[in-house]
Amino acid sequence: MEKKKTMFVEQSITDHEIGDSNKNFDDDGREKRTGTWMTGSAHIITAVIGSGVLSLAWAIAQLGWVAGPAVLMAFSFITYFTSTMLADCYRSPDPVTGKRNYTYMEVVRSYLGGRKVQLCGLAQYGNLIGITIGYTITASISMVAVKRSNCFHKNGHKVKCATSNTPFMIVFAIIQIILSQIPNFHNLSWLSILAAVMSFCYASIGIGLSIAKAAGGGEHVRTALTGVTVGVDVSGSEKVWRTFQAIGDIAFAYAYSTVLIEIQDTLKAGPPSENKAMKRASLVGVSTTTFFYMLCGCVGYAAFGNDAPGNFLTGFGFYEPFWLIDFANVCIAVHLVGAYQVFCQPIFQFVESQSAKRWPDNKFITREYKVHVPCGGEFSINFFRLVWRTSYVVVTAVVAMIFPFFNDFLGLIGAASFWPLTVYFPIEMHIAQKKINKFSFTWTWLKILSWACFIVSLVAAAGSVQGLITSLKDFKPFQAP
Repeated sequence: MEKKKTMFVEQSITDHEIGDSNKNFDDDGREKRTGTWMTGSAHIITAVIGSGVLSLAWAIAQLGWVAGPAVLMAFSFITYFTSTMLADCYRSPDPVTGKRNYTYMEVVRSYLGGRKVQLCGLAQYGNLIGITIGYTITASISMVAVKRSNCFHKNGHKVKCATSNTPFMIVFAIIQIILSQIPNFHNLSWLSILAAVMSFCYASIGIGLSIAKAAGGGEHVRTALTGVTVGVDVSGSEKVWRTFQAIGDIAFAYAYSTVLIEIQDTLKAGPPSENKAMKRASLVGVSTTTFFYMLCGCVGYAAFGNDAPGNFLTGFGFYEPFWLIDFANVCIAVHLVGAYQVFCQPIFQFVESQSAKRWPDNKFITREYKVHVPCGGEFSINFFRLVWRTSYVVVTAVVAMIFPFFNDFLGLIGAASFWPLTVYFPIEMHIAQKKINKFSFTWTWLKILSWACFIVSLVAAAGSVQGLITSLKDFKPFQAP
């Protein structure tokens, strides 16, 4: 077994290596990046279109035909607009020729500095950890739905068909332990493309089934311009809380700023420049996402009306054809396998780079071992990476098993991180980069946008807290769902 010592920190290049480095390394001495706007948009679609797309019918049902689509369009524009600002901050001070920043925290440090760096780290990595725990739960729910769908088909729709999520969480964790040994984001493009295809599959199946249900007539469904009706579907206070939750769900459904810089760091140096390629990737990613969100939300609402379930594939809005619903749920699980990796890679790289800087001479942390895999070529193994990443996956799986209602808590984490990461930091860094004068027209409307999104985060957080309290009251431990 051949040993090779590598460092995770930036390496210097000597003069006699320059000719070779031009072919194999980028301007910062790191391995040459080969990503394009297409792989970037695949990463974005994988990160953004989660199985939450299937709950948008519920969100539209709370807001109605007017406010629902309007809120969807508003947040798609806000997300794209702030992502273009963030893309320009990947290099500093110049967006094309400046020094590269490899993480969101480094970008904030370059442009803003001070305590804002720690605030950014807390919001970003707290959100990422929360998402990986939430995805473990959601993937297990989809796998359980396959088993329950077959049970309903065999025994009728009135049977309970109770199934434990825990075995499926263990299966998901084992798959993630294997995939987590992929060294970095750069090697993940194939998984992101697969996951993006899966998201198109299950979203399309959901849309198709909804169209069939709406066109098929049958039982009459009630829809309204203002959504669920007070006094008929919900009480006055429930309408308010559900509206808050729905706005929050839509706002967070677009957020991918937590991984934008890491995605941009996979793109090759121009032409076009990384910021232009990332803006194009963002446009394709957000446009594709908005198209599917609109279809899933509006067609789902037309099919189910004010009684739209939280998730119309795992919540059994449909029972037949059972094989198609099984396939859609398998697609959700496969997509979440890829999405989990997209969100945990920044955590892995942050811990590994910090450890390598702190203990540069520790062989356990820095040494790579080349292993020949039959039919797979050479594979690089690092013992610290193996132990740390395996431990992380195990801990997130255990937390998911202990707190199956964690997805309600995830709404609160989303509310806490949406404003600083998606809106506040990109706007503040854009102001610093372009040296926009205080109280000028541009400065004023950027600040108004920031404060408006802050209010959205507050009301969504209030809605999430109320939802979490309700879930805790209804929670019965150690019972199958």
